[in-house]
Amino acid sequence: MTWLGLGVAFVSALAVNWAYTKEHDAAAKLPPVSPRRPFRSAKLLVHDRTWLKGFALESGGWLLYVAALRLAPLALVQAVGAGGIGVLALVGAGGDPRRLTLRQRVAVLAALAGLALLAASLVGAEPGEGSPHPLAVGVWLAACAGGAAVLVAARLPLARAAALGLAAGLLFAGGDISVKLVVHGGLWLVAAASLIVFYGAGTLRLQAAFQQGDALTAAGVATLATYAVPIAAGFSLFGESLPGGSRTILQIAGFAAVVVGAVALSEPRV
Repeated sequence: MTWLGLGVAFVSALAVNWAYTKEHDAAAKLPPVSPRRPFRSAKLLVHDRTWLKGFALESGGWLLYVAALRLAPLALVQAVGAGGIGVLALVGAGGDPRRLTLRQRVAVLAALAGLALLAASLVGAEPGEGSPHPLAVGVWLAACAGGAAVLVAARLPLARAAALGLAAGLLFAGGDISVKLVVHGGLWLVAAASLIVFYGAGTLRLQAAFQQGDALTAAGVATLATYAVPIAAGFSLFGESLPGGSRTILQIAGFAAVVVGAVALSEPRV
């Protein structure tokens, strides 16, 4: 069942990252969108047919992601799904990797290498059977929301598309953690509220990032944060375990490579 879940996660990643390119093309042509004016922004987006088709595809990919979480550990699903950044790069380059800049090629290769190392380190990981502690859940979700707020408000030495994309990724990460909580069932069904808030805010932030730069920078950084943060949460909150030994080294190297990829995608602010 775990391997089936990973297959579903990969298909989900393909759908979501393909959808991002469609949403970017549509959002780039629209007036500025902002979570500060959610209803106006949502109206602008849903009245654009191209964006709506992309969002429908993204929603389908998200449903596959939820199904994958029922079949495999959160950390494994995240590690496999993040490989979709390669699809995002190829689609953005029109299927020709030579159209990517050297910096973008380094970013994608580093990210894919890191995700491959993470996947290798997670082979044999076991899903936790216990329920996460409510206080720890609150800390993780607050950290995702707070980090996103800082990225939006602070004037960081990053391209605006990268800063907003990273903020969107943290919000999506909070949504992914909420999904895993809902999958646990029982009292954790209340996490459906945070799921809606995180995904809604993340979607608007990502569209704002699309309006500030290219799809690979905005969605690429968002994707790395979306998948890397819940990998750590899988071990911290849900008790997912590693066999240890050399796999721990692989995991550290994998996270390091993912960080390199994210930094390479986050071009300096000009």
